[in-house]
Amino acid sequence: MQRIVTGAKPHRVAHPARAPVVLAIALLMLAGSSWPNTTLASTGPMAVAPLASLPPPRDQPFHGAMTLAVTATDTDHQIFVMHETIPVQHPGDMVLLYPQWETGSHAPTVSAIELTGLVVHIDGHRTAWHRDPTHSHSFRINVPNGAQTIALDFQFLAPQRAALLRTDMVDVQWQRLLLYPAGWYVRDIPVDASVTLAPGMQVFTALTTGRHDGPLFTFSRTTLDKLVDAPVYAGRYRRQFMLSTETAAPVRLDVLADAPSDLVVAQSDLSKLRLLVAQTLKVFGAAPYRHYDALLSLSDELSPGGGIEHLEEGENNMPADYFTDSAAQLNNKDLIAHELVHAWNGRSRQPAGLWSADFNTPVDGSLLWVYEGQTEFWGRVLAARAGLRSRQQILDKLALDAALVAHRRGRAWKTLADSANDASYMAGHHVAWRDWQRREDYYPEGVLLWLDVDARLRQLSHGKRSLDDFAQRFFSARGEQGVISTYTFQDICAVLNAVAANDWTNFLQRHLDTHDDAEATAGLARAGWQLVYTDTPSETFRQDEADAGVSNLDYSIGLQVQPDGVASSVVWEGPAFRAGIAPGTRIKAVDGNPFSLAAINAAVKRAGDVPITLTFINDGRIRTASLTYRGTLHYPSLQRIPGTPDRLSSLLDAR
Repeated sequence: MQRIVTGAKPHRVAHPARAPVVLAIALLMLAGSSWPNTTLASTGPMAVAPLASLPPPRDQPFHGAMTLAVTATDTDHQIFVMHETIPVQHPGDMVLLYPQWETGSHAPTVSAIELTGLVVHIDGHRTAWHRDPTHSHSFRINVPNGAQTIALDFQFLAPQRAALLRTDMVDVQWQRLLLYPAGWYVRDIPVDASVTLAPGMQVFTALTTGRHDGPLFTFSRTTLDKLVDAPVYAGRYRRQFMLSTETAAPVRLDVLADAPSDLVVAQSDLSKLRLLVAQTLKVFGAAPYRHYDALLSLSDELSPGGGIEHLEEGENNMPADYFTDSAAQLNNKDLIAHELVHAWNGRSRQPAGLWSADFNTPVDGSLLWVYEGQTEFWGRVLAARAGLRSRQQILDKLALDAALVAHRRGRAWKTLADSANDASYMAGHHVAWRDWQRREDYYPEGVLLWLDVDARLRQLSHGKRSLDDFAQRFFSARGEQGVISTYTFQDICAVLNAVAANDWTNFLQRHLDTHDDAEATAGLARAGWQLVYTDTPSETFRQDEADAGVSNLDYSIGLQVQPDGVASSVVWEGPAFRAGIAPGTRIKAVDGNPFSLAAINAAVKRAGDVPITLTFINDGRIRTASLTYRGTLHYPSLQRIPGTPDRLSSLLDAR
């Protein structure tokens, strides 16, 4: 069905092309007949023809330019206020889309819930709009003949937990602050954007800034895809550092903090970040960006943490003490590297299935083990080559990756290839049984997969070729900076084969389809190392526990537990699982004594001689159970395999 709006009242009419078919169905039903040569399988309601689908995006000219004015001053309520204008392209039915699929999350993570107060005017006259009942992010309006301009006024109610709009720091995420006309590639829609901030704020962004009039910041005209790919961070306390002296493609570090004291950056930290940029360019070759801004927010309020990739900037949300307590940041050392690598792997070069012409078309994440997995691999490697981690610290980080991959119980039913689909349906949802459900394992398992590829390339070429050679050929900027190209699985295999002849299709497919833990971790042995366990955690492991707020006993009794005794995760069919403990269970006592992290760790340490007895509350019932575990504390570590080539150390050496 197609919805036509006349005045303020919507009417449904049959699509002209469907009218004869609909009439024939109606006559058959009135006559008690059915389709010729068919028999109805049941009685009851019959399906009706669906409403008209949304106009598909087309690569066609867009006449004029949108304007988008964002007011980001209501820090009391975290409310963004927007005024937008769209030049009329044609009269009649028009669909406005609110973005739903985000590039950085590979998922429909923009919710229409926070879009409020929408009022539409056409040439100054208020006009009715109607949300499409089957596409909640789309709004239909009727544009009269001769109309010139559509004006939109609305608000975005930023979730309080996200802390996007605060007194001292603002995060302008364009995809949450606009509507756009359906039927065009977003790269074909020009936009003039501006943002009004509270006095005293300054902006950092990859966008070209235009006029700055007090709290009003305007940006040079760009296209809608490039606008959304360049969020604006604004702050009261800020510093900027140059990380490269390249005049053709400079790299800047833009630091914003909640307090001036957090902006103290040691020269040693800056030197390592500058070396990171230099090492990245050595791996990937010519920069795909005109310039690059590593946006770095230092805040314990901004949520979620972590990073988001863009072609000419990277969002890096770190703890407030990232620089002032640098030694406590071992698990954050490769985030800036990860997002910088994405400028090549993910933004300039994208999997064909992940590229989309607009922000509302579903994407195919089947190559996320390349997009994210190889990027995570290079983050580890480049952090080592730049000295952001010591040699032992990178080995300890890789041990965490390897242990997680080696103990993923969910591999018994769910392959890495299927895990590549996780973002499309798991994003935004809590996963209680992480090791059984396997959420986005293409990150850590991708590290082990590409470690195996690198080791195999070195093996085949007798140490003359490596994944560096693949990266140079596959990701180096092609032609004009800012131009995006796509790739397929076959393209990956072809370039690998050009580096070193091998049956790469079968090699990669084994990793993607395996249910065997040994196959998933095969790259370690090929690189000359093996995963072992000791009773003493590395500092990297300790910090990982602290960041998660747990004691991680996954590799002994199969449990991660918080200081208050609540189990945050439980290993599927592990000792704690078999005792009846589930995520959310509260442990009250260990061997008859009140629970504490020290008590449960001590009990595990002596479990080879004394069985562990836990008293816990599950489903409102108090229970006591003995764990079927006989061992001690187990923490992952990497150890050289004697008599084998050390291909891992060759990989980690600076170029």
